[in-house]
Amino acid sequence: MDGLVPMAQGLTSAQVAQAKTNDVPRRSSRSLSAIIRANVFTLFNLVIGVLWALILIFGEWQDGAFGLIMVANALIGIIQELRAKRTLDKLAVINEAPVRVRRDGEERSIEPHRLVLGDLILLGPGDRLLVDGEVIESNGLEVDESLLTGEADPVHKQPGDPVLSGSFAVAGSGAFVATKVGTDAYAVKLAEEASKFHLAHSELREGVANFIKYITWLVVPIGALLIYSQLRSSADFGTALTGAVAGIVTMIPEGLVLMTSIAFAVGVVRLGRRRCLVQELPAIEGLARVDVLCLDKTGTLTAGGMDLDQVLPLGDSQPVDAALAALAHVDHQPNATAQAIRAHYPEVPDGWTAAESVPFSSARKWSGADFGERGTWLLGAPDVLLDGGDGYDRAAELATTGARVLALCQAESLSHTESAKPVALVTLKQRIRPDAHQTLRYFAEQGVTVKVISGDNPVAVSAIATSLGIPDGERAIDARSLPGDAEQLGEALDSNAVFGRVTPRQKRAFVKALQARGHTVAMTGDGVNDVLALKDADLGIAMGAGSPATKAVAQVVLLDDKFATLPHVVGEGRRVLANIERVSNLFLTKTFFAIMLSLLVGAAGMAFPFAPRHTTLTNALTIGIPAFFLALAPTLERSKPGFVRRVLRFAVPAGVVCAAAVLLSFWIAQQEATSLVESQTAAVITLFLTTWWVLVLIARPLSWWRVALVGSMAALFGIGLTLPFVRTLFALEPGGVAGDLTAVGISIVAAIVISAAVKLAGTLRP
Repeated sequence: MDGLVPMAQGLTSAQVAQAKTNDVPRRSSRSLSAIIRANVFTLFNLVIGVLWALILIFGEWQDGAFGLIMVANALIGIIQELRAKRTLDKLAVINEAPVRVRRDGEERSIEPHRLVLGDLILLGPGDRLLVDGEVIESNGLEVDESLLTGEADPVHKQPGDPVLSGSFAVAGSGAFVATKVGTDAYAVKLAEEASKFHLAHSELREGVANFIKYITWLVVPIGALLIYSQLRSSADFGTALTGAVAGIVTMIPEGLVLMTSIAFAVGVVRLGRRRCLVQELPAIEGLARVDVLCLDKTGTLTAGGMDLDQVLPLGDSQPVDAALAALAHVDHQPNATAQAIRAHYPEVPDGWTAAESVPFSSARKWSGADFGERGTWLLGAPDVLLDGGDGYDRAAELATTGARVLALCQAESLSHTESAKPVALVTLKQRIRPDAHQTLRYFAEQGVTVKVISGDNPVAVSAIATSLGIPDGERAIDARSLPGDAEQLGEALDSNAVFGRVTPRQKRAFVKALQARGHTVAMTGDGVNDVLALKDADLGIAMGAGSPATKAVAQVVLLDDKFATLPHVVGEGRRVLANIERVSNLFLTKTFFAIMLSLLVGAAGMAFPFAPRHTTLTNALTIGIPAFFLALAPTLERSKPGFVRRVLRFAVPAGVVCAAAVLLSFWIAQQEATSLVESQTAAVITLFLTTWWVLVLIARPLSWWRVALVGSMAALFGIGLTLPFVRTLFALEPGGVAGDLTAVGISIVAAIVISAAVKLAGTLRP
């Protein structure tokens, strides 16, 4: 048994008032200044700002309307991310587990930031260490430091041993004095080195960033070529500059980053309303890619807590009730099993004082105590403590009902458990969550494979899985019989769905084996034995009632413990990814159109077909307004890898065809039109009709509101062509029926070619 020191009294209130506090920056979201910088000080805003200033100086103010879009983009992005920040920060406060301390000789629960240097902090299983310190009390205290050292085995802590923030208690109880708090703590220093605002890997964000990077490289040389060609082909400096600016501005997908940010931010707010905390924004993307969901039975499929059902003696003249009551009261921080037994046996019988004890841990699967003259008693899993016999067989029979079965045994000592003799069997009733059936049915319909992974008896786990209709639930595998080889383990995981007697280390190996076979793995859990697997999974999902350590490493926390929230979580992820892919197709079609058009115009040395106000109008009607609605629309499309490749296969051919059609329309109009404005108007008509058709293709499948959206954009453009003040504002001057019909005819042919090209590329949605 560990050495115990007299119960320390902790700090006094006066000492607390003068001590250094545990002031640590919250990492759930970016700061206000960081949000403003990210949305205002961008490379594209700099380019657009310079071009805006040049137009205002040398051109007409109407051609500077694109500058207002830059301002609107920044404001919308800041407002949406601030909404998400408020939601994240509020939920993060709710998610912060209180810390138990002893002050003025009394135990108290306080918020983490109210910890001070010198505080006496109490520990129990599942408690996370938020500050560094030195152990002064230990009753079988075991601390898992794997998140810091990578070593999976718990470390036994005795008085005088140091403990580090970032670790967590897995067994026993104890107390330590805080020696380093705030930014001095070990884990906080590590976090600062890694950066305060950490984002998980995101193919979506990475893809958008790559688009931006490559486009930036292209804008500079193509912009220089365009400026040179326009100055050479036009005697009017203002006209030349206006044409060059129109081409450069159109090349910049200024709204793409905005729409990506909005989609992520709105996803956070929507999930926040369902009491779901997304601790890392790109975790929303991971939700959409999940194809295997690993569920821990206890706390996920079953509700928290258990009830003592039966106590079945296996012999005569044994103090079964007294032994159970004594064992349940040994641990100062009882787990769910001990709490259920305590509820039935609220008092410790006289004469049952533990001289030595071993707390329960997921690795051992038993707890025990030496009660001196009363003997050494153990309570744990029958298949761990018993080696065959009638007791073992009866326990296996009881487990088939879905009950949790424990064996009460007597042993020679705590170090010789192999001599344990069964005295009684104890059954506990577990409560299946009422929403489990419906939630599991949803995942089956969505093609997400469910794996039930539990530390309980395989027969009991199988009974629960079968009652919930999980495929192959009746064929539970005992994890102790699984191979250690990763490849063979992966094969076993692919061909089976229910596993019992899984150790914490095996849970981690399960996740890695599934990932090695190309699966995107989500893992749910609520206990300390789930921490390592949650951390390694592509998406860790913790229950709000789970241990502080579990919630700390998970990317998603279900604060209200509702298993039924998971379908909404997955649905939100799919909505974000599918819709960002849609709007990326819109923005990048425009970008590749502008790049191709600028190259052709620059090489030919002809006037640019547009003024900036023209592209402002068409971009607003075929990209800006529709993209805002499409980015937030509901969808159940399952995400697939290859985002960048699919977008390029759509946007490149569509952009090239649009550019060819616009240039052809402009060239024909120049042969017949009496002014540059008439030729530009023909090009604008062709540009709108071709990009509007791209919008129709991207908006599919066409529900009633999508038909209304694309129809209203066409109606607005038609109205704009007929209203004199709109034509004046946007410098539109139709050149006659023949010229306009020519532009329409070219657009129809281009639309057919675009449809064929993107269908051939395999990117057209059904």
